[in-house]
Amino acid sequence: MSITYKNTVSAEEVNLLRKAVGFRQILPEQIRAGLDGSALVVSAYDCSRIVGMARLIWDGGMVALITDVLVLPEYKTQGVEQELITRLLDFLRSKLKPGFGIQVDIKVWDNREAFYESLGFQLSTPERRGTPMHICLTNQIELTDAEFKQCAFRGKEEKSK
Repeated sequence: MSITYKNTVSAEEVNLLRKAVGFRQILPEQIRAGLDGSALVVSAYDCSRIVGMARLIWDGGMVALITDVLVLPEYKTQGVEQELITRLLDFLRSKLKPGFGIQVDIKVWDNREAFYESLGFQLSTPERRGTPMHICLTNQIELTDAEFKQCAFRGKEEKSK
């Protein structure tokens, strides 16, 4: 196995990875906009096959978010995820000026806190960082689901049943 890394990825490859890890697929136009708005995208290939990606959203100053860390399940234990994260962090470190600090957030899936702690991340607690919250704004996500033949969208009222 010879993994190569690039700083590009196509919308189709993103959806392939999203599907492989159990995430919903997204319209290509929206993916391209997200990729274009990223400070850095790193992708991993085994020959010509996409096997992983991660992207960095950064305000250019104090705060960064590592997101869309997507690695095919069969490559999870082969160092791909660590290399993706390392490349994003190295990029940020290269931008640090004397006296600067950048807060880097990441969302951890699949009980992988220990893995990310081994890379230097600390578990956020409400006492230290506030309570993480989110809102998902949609414009007829059920149409995207229908296009990709995904599960039906469940609104707030259905989730509470």
